Amino acid sequence: MNDKDYEKIAKENLLRESSEVSGVAVKGYDFNSGVDYAGIVESFASSGAQASEFSKAVGIVNDMIRNDAFIFLGYTSNMISSGNREIIRWLSEHKKVNVLVTTAGGIEEDIIKCLGDFYIGDTKDNRDVSVPSKTEDNPILEGFRASGTELRKNGINRIGNIFVSNNRYIEFEEFVQPILEELYLEQRKTGKATRASDIIYRMGEKINDKESVYYWAWKNGIQVYCPALLDGALGDNIYFFKFKHSDFVLDISEDIVEFNNTTIGIEKSGVIVLGAGVVKHSILNANMLRNGADYAVYINTAVEYDASDSGALPEEAVSWGKILPDAKSVKVFGDATILFPLLVAESFAKKN
Repeated sequence: MNDKDYEKIAKENLLRESSEVSGVAVKGYDFNSGVDYAGIVESFASSGAQASEFSKAVGIVNDMIRNDAFIFLGYTSNMISSGNREIIRWLSEHKKVNVLVTTAGGIEEDIIKCLGDFYIGDTKDNRDVSVPSKTEDNPILEGFRASGTELRKNGINRIGNIFVSNNRYIEFEEFVQPILEELYLEQRKTGKATRASDIIYRMGEKINDKESVYYWAWKNGIQVYCPALLDGALGDNIYFFKFKHSDFVLDISEDIVEFNNTTIGIEKSGVIVLGAGVVKHSILNANMLRNGADYAVYINTAVEYDASDSGALPEEAVSWGKILPDAKSVKVFGDATILFPLLVAESFAKKN
């Protein structure tokens, strides 16, 4: 072939005519308009990538609200460890959601925060957290790169870049053991086993603190389920309690009956899941019993290529009957500590 032949073939392949694309033109925020936070978030719809997926999530949540859907909010424990706790508390306080589903850490850390603060893990700003200052002899004790060895020596637990003194867990034990004793005595009197949700409700009542998610859940009658209650400090407390009362019985089967039954017969079901794991699966599995949710929004960073349920996209849930085929659904890949406050600001808070 000569040069003309090469040129002809290359142009035919590279410069072939195509169909035109229509729809929303890609366009980001123009800062010539000044700093308008509402306008910035609005611009996500036309920004592409996860910004546009987030915009879809806002639309779906607003549809849930507009159509009076029964809303399941699921979240992993790090959402309570972080500042998202205050947002979930606000949603519970104002009865914006119908059911909360979380892990053991998502229960206990809310109560523990009522007993004492958690701190951003930066020793430069938190000298009073009793962490040794950074010196030539000490490893860096900051944020996600904090030395686990040094923190352990000082009795400080790390949740990502959040520091928690182990004293909080000692105080938590002092708080929860009398509650277990109270429930145990009721169990002996009635012959009825204690449910996981009974423990959660009783803690919300006893903490009597308006900063608590579960205080408001108790006060407002919002159902709370924890499919893995024994995985965490609560489990440790039940473990120690069983040494005193080996006949103490914790019944999780009644919770699963009540939880699953909440999905059956509701007109519209909406699912919002922050994170994944057992929380995500429990909510979706319950919705499978009604042939699928009408709306679903996932926010997490899990990937789908390992075939995990955590990383699975909504389309996989459709195949199981967990989400309806014609449902409005989206997964936003991102950090919920950034995205969830914006989501609530653009949906539930606007309807307040």
